[in-house]
Amino acid sequence: MRRARLAVTLGDPRGIGAEIVRKALADDRVRAAADLVVVGPAGLEVRADEMVGDWRAGGDEAEAGRLGGRAIERAVALARTGTVSGIVTAPVDKHALLAGGYPYPGHTEMLAALCGTRTAMMLASERLRVVLATTHLALRDVPQAVTGDAIAHAARLTRSGLRAWFGVAEPRLALCALNPHAGDGGRFGDEDDRVLAPAARAEGLAGPFPADTVFVRALRGEFDAVIAPYHDVGMTAIKVASFGHAVNVTLGLPFPRTSPDHGTAMDIAGEGRADPTSMIEAMLMCAALALTVRSADG
Repeated sequence: MRRARLAVTLGDPRGIGAEIVRKALADDRVRAAADLVVVGPAGLEVRADEMVGDWRAGGDEAEAGRLGGRAIERAVALARTGTVSGIVTAPVDKHALLAGGYPYPGHTEMLAALCGTRTAMMLASERLRVVLATTHLALRDVPQAVTGDAIAHAARLTRSGLRAWFGVAEPRLALCALNPHAGDGGRFGDEDDRVLAPAARAEGLAGPFPADTVFVRALRGEFDAVIAPYHDVGMTAIKVASFGHAVNVTLGLPFPRTSPDHGTAMDIAGEGRADPTSMIEAMLMCAALALTVRSADG
C-alpha cells in the first residue's frame, strides 16, 4: 500500500491539539495511510512513531500564538521543499495568533500568505461539501465582500479541486443566496439579483438558491458542492450535517492541507477526553489527496 508523507502541526499549546494528534497516531488506518512528521513548539519536529507529549505555554496567549504560528511556518516550509507532500493542522486560536505576531484571521489566510496564492476554504464530508466565498469577516462587512470576483474565485477553485483531488469529472456546483428567500425579488435585499445571479450564470453555477433549501438539495445528491457567501451559513450547514466527521480542506495551495472541523476546545484541554475523529479523518483525507496529486504528477 502506498503511503503519503505528511507534516502535522500541534496547534495552540493550550488546546486539545497534542491530545488529538497523539490519539490519531495510534489509529491503525492512519498508520497504514501515512508517514507523519509531527511539528511541535517553535517548529521542532517529533518522530511520528514516538508519543507526542502535551506542550503548553503556561497560559500565555501571545506565546501560544507564537508557538502555533512557527509550527505552521515550518510545516509549510517542509511542504514547499517537497520533504512532505501535504500538511494537517491542529486548531489554533485566532486571537492568540494575532497576539503572537501573526496578523491573520486564521489558518486559511496565513497559508495563502505564506504560499503567495489565493485560496478558498472547503469543508468536506461524505455527505456534503461547502466552500466559502468569504471567510472570517464581521457580518456587517459581508455584503460588500460578496463580489462577482469572490464568487468566481471560489467556484473556479472548487471546480478544479473537485476534478484534481476528488475525482469528480464534471462538478455540479450550486450557489447559496445571501439574503432570505434569495432576496424575494429585491424585497429583502438586491444583492442576489444584482451580484450573485450574474456571477452564477458566468461561472456555470446553479442558483442562487435560498440557504434553507440548497443544502438539503446537496445532501440529497443534487450537487457536488455548494458555494456559500459567508462563513456562518456555510459552516452551520456542514457542522449540522457532519460535525466531528467533516474535514477542512484548503483549496488553491500547491499542496493539500487539511484540518479538523472544530476549534481548540480549551475548556476540555488536558482532561484526556477530546474526540480525535475529525483529526483522523483529516489525516486520512490529506494522505489520499497527496497520493492523488503525486499520481497525477507522474
